[in-house]
Amino acid sequence: MSSVEVNTDKENLSGRLTRAGLRPTRQRLALADLLFMTGDRHVTAEQLHKEAGEAGITVSLATVYNTLHQFTESGLLREVVVESGRSYFDTNTTDHHHFFVEDENCLTDIPGEKIGFVNIPDAPEGTEIERVDLIIRLKSKDL
Repeated sequence: MSSVEVNTDKENLSGRLTRAGLRPTRQRLALADLLFMTGDRHVTAEQLHKEAGEAGITVSLATVYNTLHQFTESGLLREVVVESGRSYFDTNTTDHHHFFVEDENCLTDIPGEKIGFVNIPDAPEGTEIERVDLIIRLKSKDL
């Protein structure tokens, strides 16, 4: 099941941002529309910035980064770090994991119930496990 309704209605996007504790500014609404209009997806800041430009939305790359992080902190997105300095932002915030095809820079969802963990170590004293993220790295077969 998708965590995001496919919906481009500006009023619903505005309400969604407000419920997440974010002011629905013009730029946030424009970026939210690009992010959520087609359902679950994975996007980098650079990809979203390019899409915004192609859609005629004037926004700096810094604003895109800031907005993606604000959406993540408010629970609208989930950040998937595939390596140091390289993150994707996922509109599917449900419990799930990922395949990452390294030579294509492509993430694909794996439903959470398809992965079972055995013998997860206890968290160090004073901490608790928030969630477990698994990225299975793939490469295309040589044909």
